[in-house]
Amino acid sequence: MEQLEVISWKTLDAIKQAASKVVEIIGDLDTDEQMSVFCNIEEDHLELFYSELDSNYIRHFEDEEEFFKYIGMRKNELGEEDFDSLDYYSEDSNFDDENSGDDYDGYNIRDEEDDEF
Repeated sequence: MEQLEVISWKTLDAIKQAASKVVEIIGDLDTDEQMSVFCNIEEDHLELFYSELDSNYIRHFEDEEEFFKYIGMRKNELGEEDFDSLDYYSEDSNFDDENSGDDYDGYNIRDEEDDEF
């Protein structure tokens, strides 16, 4: 693994734009004050590390195994290892339309629509 310190986020953004594939984005600059973008450029595996407090850097990994090992380590650092990006609201009954015609405490939206014109 090699690491190169970078001063400008614009440099990191330019490399991110050139990436053939963004594998994982861990963290958020708004909430965590740091963010890692794991990406591939051709056969190279890179981590682009953005930070508001520490040095920014680019990490180049020797192989895919080392690359995915560091993704796991970064997730562990930021507490995202147990996060599952499922749609949590898909099963929530409060967000479906099956009760859309129900009368709630004597008020029905359809009655209001009929009275307008």
